[in-house]
Amino acid sequence: MPENDIPLSATRTIRQFLAEHPDASPMAIAEALVAQGFQVSPAEVSAVQSKLASPRPPMAEPQMPRGHISFAQGMLFYKLYAALCSYANSKLELVPGDFSDPDQFTSLPLETRVKIRDAVYAQPQLIDQFVQENPSQLTAEELAIVAGWQHAVIGKFYVFRYLQQYAVFLSTGDPVKAYGVLALATSFEELVGPYLPVIVKGVLLPINGRIIYDGLLTGYNIFFGPGIRRSLNEDYKRAKENYGIITSLPAASTPPAVRKAATKKPAASGGTADVKAVLEAIGGMTDAFCRNHLNDEYAMLCRNLAAALARKRPSPLLRGGLATWATGVVRTIGWVNFLHDPGQTPHLKLLSIDQAFGIAESTGAAKLKAIRTMFRIHQFDPKWTLPSRLEANPMVWMVSINGLIIDIRHASREQQVEAFEKGLIPYIPADRSNESDK
Repeated sequence: MPENDIPLSATRTIRQFLAEHPDASPMAIAEALVAQGFQVSPAEVSAVQSKLASPRPPMAEPQMPRGHISFAQGMLFYKLYAALCSYANSKLELVPGDFSDPDQFTSLPLETRVKIRDAVYAQPQLIDQFVQENPSQLTAEELAIVAGWQHAVIGKFYVFRYLQQYAVFLSTGDPVKAYGVLALATSFEELVGPYLPVIVKGVLLPINGRIIYDGLLTGYNIFFGPGIRRSLNEDYKRAKENYGIITSLPAASTPPAVRKAATKKPAASGGTADVKAVLEAIGGMTDAFCRNHLNDEYAMLCRNLAAALARKRPSPLLRGGLATWATGVVRTIGWVNFLHDPGQTPHLKLLSIDQAFGIAESTGAAKLKAIRTMFRIHQFDPKWTLPSRLEANPMVWMVSINGLIIDIRHASREQQVEAFEKGLIPYIPADRSNESDK
């Protein structure tokens, strides 16, 4: 008799009796239940026993879309990551509570999870301690996965491209590397949006020969113009040539990309790869612009900045157009010296520089940003201030003496001489004052 044909109350009664007396025979169970007032036959008991004894078919694992880690691997990651973060929190006492269960951990506010995550990677010895103590009673295979998180890649990345098998993350440091990263439950398109590139902050982790992120991406609402996009395309090509797309960590475990025989291509900078020739061409362009619109001081500083770009290895001047670099150089020196301020002489809008060189405003702004970042240039930067404005630049004269920041112009001549000999100031102010008095 199939179990479905037995009244529901009888089935429930038989199941309860079997739970308490699993070894009793169908005849004994039927007699016992009849004695209690239930009309149950041995055949009905046998039907329920057979149903309980037959194994249930295993639930099919949900199929994840391409570009995602498998469902089982994702569940494993959340289990291990929650255990590690809970352990770190118990050691560091960052926030109250225990959240070694994945559901508990993922229900915490994002700021709390990021705080704990950052603490783990600020003290990576916690990972070793977790593996040695094994407070969550993990298997050897699971501990090996956690131990591999010592090779995490932490920082800011450009989410650069969506491919079928993964998303490409470009590192923002030098050298640029490209990582093939798998999504977890939510696709990267939903997380960071369909329009790339997007800059994010996060942690890349290895798991069973693949790379995932730790579920905690922080995005930045920044728009990238055509200049930055072209630069990122070049970075991506070089990263693929040098390292391939890295799909496991540590990166050394990834075989180097097989390089094709190099075919010499003309450089983007006017068709020549000679740094000296590129520098001379850019210098000629900035000289002409400064002669027509600015002055000799601007021309000198533009020459110096272009030379600094040429000295970098590899020189960025070999990538990009000559006019683009000339625009960026003049823009940078103008920005430091407030060229756009109508109260200055000479005075010029930065947009006018772009127009003079035939460059789009977004491209000029992007190149200015790239140069500023490269050399950590800031406004009032003494190194790039016009010589005639050094005396009026307060940043030139701020010197630390015995732990106090003072304006050295108001100090004794002996202290000024000492600062000058150390290269902290461009000249001795007291001597200039004496000359002007005469």
